Amino acid sequence: MYANLASMVWKDEHGKRLSDYPHPSVAVDVALLTVLRDGRRSRLAALLHRRPQEGSWALPGTFLRLDERLDEAALRALRDKVGVTGQHPRQLKVFDDPARDPRGRVLSVAHVDLVRADRLEDQVNDEVILAPIDGFDVVLPGERDELGFDHADVVREAVRWARSAYDERPDPAGLLDTAFTLYELRRLHEAVSGIQELQKDTFRRHMDPHLEETGEWSTGTVGRPARLYRRRTPTE
Repeated sequence: MYANLASMVWKDEHGKRLSDYPHPSVAVDVALLTVLRDGRRSRLAALLHRRPQEGSWALPGTFLRLDERLDEAALRALRDKVGVTGQHPRQLKVFDDPARDPRGRVLSVAHVDLVRADRLEDQVNDEVILAPIDGFDVVLPGERDELGFDHADVVREAVRWARSAYDERPDPAGLLDTAFTLYELRRLHEAVSGIQELQKDTFRRHMDPHLEETGEWSTGTVGRPARLYRRRTPTE
């Protein structure tokens, strides 16, 4: 019975099979964000690679294979395009503008992750860069450099995602060490939010319910030692 079902070819009311209809290709692009030290301040940055034929910068991406899941394609894109492994990007948004790819009709299922800079810095070279983000846009190294496809829109959506996450909880991506001072936490949230200086008391009141003291103090820093905190687990 099952063998007979497997051998049947599906057709619609017009007698057409799925292969008779034009269909778009599916791509997966990954916005891998981090917080990068930029002079005296820190700010968000995105990992980009230079496309070998066109010469433009782009997010790591690839076409989905018939035998793989979207998350598998995202991991493959990170490994093959920028040499990054061990991440867990999540789906961000589908970008479906018919004109988004000059090669043809391509849907992009964008993924996003926010990771520590030290996990990415070893991959940086002439062809892979950490491009700082100013507002919602990446700052490319050359005046004539361009970001391919609609990846500027993907980056903007990824920045919104990161800022929304950091508005709710203290360092949800775990960019800081397990224990940290309130000053370190505030500086990190300023970098993610793009706000030059968050109001100290307001920030502390907002984050305080999600923090607990470790009972220890910072050492090896200039000035007076500061209390160390850690994030409360969601069940507490």
